[in-house]
Amino acid sequence: MEHAGAEGGLLFLPHAHEYRIAAAATTRDGTVQVMLGQDWATLPEFPESILRYVIRTRKSVTLNDASVRNLFSTDEYVHRRHSRSILCVPLVKQGELAGVLYLENNLTPRVFTPDRLAVLELLASQAAISLENAQLYAGLTRENIDRRNAEEALRASEERWRKLFENSSAGIALCAPDSRFIAANLALQKMLGYTEEELQGLTPLELTLEEDRAATEARIAESAEGRRQVHRIEKRYLRKDGSAIWADVSTVFVPASGNTPAFFAAVIVDITERKQAEAEARQHREELAHLSRVAIMGEMAGSLAHELGQPLGAIVTNAGAALRFLERERLSGEKMREVLQDIVADGKRASEVIHTIKGMARKEEGARQLLDLNDVIAEVLRLMRSDALARDCTVLTELHPALPKVEANLVQLQEVFLNLIVNAFEASKEVPRVQRRVIICTERDGDGAVRACVRDFGTGLPADKPERVFDRFFSTKREGMGIGLFIARSIVVAHGGTLNAENAEGGGAQFWLRLPASKEVGV
Repeated sequence: MEHAGAEGGLLFLPHAHEYRIAAAATTRDGTVQVMLGQDWATLPEFPESILRYVIRTRKSVTLNDASVRNLFSTDEYVHRRHSRSILCVPLVKQGELAGVLYLENNLTPRVFTPDRLAVLELLASQAAISLENAQLYAGLTRENIDRRNAEEALRASEERWRKLFENSSAGIALCAPDSRFIAANLALQKMLGYTEEELQGLTPLELTLEEDRAATEARIAESAEGRRQVHRIEKRYLRKDGSAIWADVSTVFVPASGNTPAFFAAVIVDITERKQAEAEARQHREELAHLSRVAIMGEMAGSLAHELGQPLGAIVTNAGAALRFLERERLSGEKMREVLQDIVADGKRASEVIHTIKGMARKEEGARQLLDLNDVIAEVLRLMRSDALARDCTVLTELHPALPKVEANLVQLQEVFLNLIVNAFEASKEVPRVQRRVIICTERDGDGAVRACVRDFGTGLPADKPERVFDRFFSTKREGMGIGLFIARSIVVAHGGTLNAENAEGGGAQFWLRLPASKEVGV
């Protein structure tokens, strides 16, 4: 402005895909005052058409008297301000536009003479170099700041990871793509009984129980080939002392990135105590089931002895009397007919008793309470978790979120679902592993009752009469006694409900249980 004799000026610098005012200058009391962008209350005005022309053409624009008609007379700023001398100069370096300098003098025409323009263009080229250097310096400064921030964030992240790795109560391991241990935290060392140095000479496969190695190899191959990167399983490990532990293992395969090679990360939690508790619970259930069968057989035997005692005794008595009469030759034809008719009648009565014995599988009624069927199912599934894993069977649930409660005996209702779920597991043994799944759902019936369904994808029920599975002593299993489903239906019927069976579309069987909802208000 000093060299050009301008009253005011603006410096435009590139910002993204446009040019913005970076500084504004004015002359006051013989001095030039410069204001930067952050000091403005409002943006200074300028002729936008002249700026766009210079940006587009990279050529200077000089108006000796802007009040005289010219190429930019229609510009609102030029028309309104009646500007006299205007100069707009591109700041170019090596063909690139580094900025635009705008100068004006509203008092005097022809201020920006060719001599002054030559000086300004020289200054403009130097200004372009200075601007580029300043921008490069600012960029480097920002880059250095960003790098320092990134390094500090990385150090903080590494410190958090180190603390987590060292202080976690769960075992944490890093393994190379060939499965060799890279690192193992203290918790894992204590869990397996090896030092970190000893583990670095081993692989997880070498620490895996023999029966679980094939499955472990398959999972490692899936991860390495990119077919599956995340696994969560329960498996057994061999400790250094030769003992075995159960562990819940979550693994993720991290592919190579930049200078970081690929690796496996694993979090390992010791669940041996939980597994032992599940095994004890399963053994307890099996013992209870055995005792229940023994009790049923005892009840059956007692019922048979009691109910058949009288007709069998009468048969024996009549037959003995007939023999004595024959020995003494005192038995007439009519008398023989009466004795034989009595024997036939007593025999028929015994036959009816055999087919109509009541209560052979019934239990005491027991106390009833208000129950949420979803809660009963959840508790049974908790008890059956280890059974599902042992049979490699997936259990899915579709439970209605707002079921009305039922009035029932908790233990008996649990026995019903235990029986249905165990049968579903057994029915799935003969099908491929991918089909071994059981679906349990609950829903509200139209009249306010509650319904539950246990569906498997196994071998199905007898096609002609699927309901035969509820008959006493009928079983589709060679080792079955044919009592379980009969008892289950007896319990449901005693609660005022129904239990039915059918073959499902797509294969397998489904059992529908229906119980009346409680009539108590608010349940």
